[in-house]
Amino acid sequence: MKICKRCRVTGRVQGVFYRASTQEQAQRLGVSGYAKNLPDGSVEVLACGEAEAVEALCDWLWQGPPSARVSTVACEQLEQMSVKGFVTG
Repeated sequence: MKICKRCRVTGRVQGVFYRASTQEQAQRLGVSGYAKNLPDGSVEVLACGEAEAVEALCDWLWQGPPSARVSTVACEQLEQMSVKGFVTG
């Protein structure tokens, strides 16, 4: 079953290769979507794909790259949408 989730990740997640690492992880899992910096210092991640892969990426968001320090990951399920590839912005 395919699902989409949008997550907001807070903590030390900008300037630590968080978006690029998320993109690598998403591509490895076959998940589409994006990771983008928000003005408040958090990162927004959209993840669409097979439920198991999306959940694996959402779990990984708590870890991030070695220099990240994640405080919170808040995810909400969205209606299924068609997204191709995974981009950072």
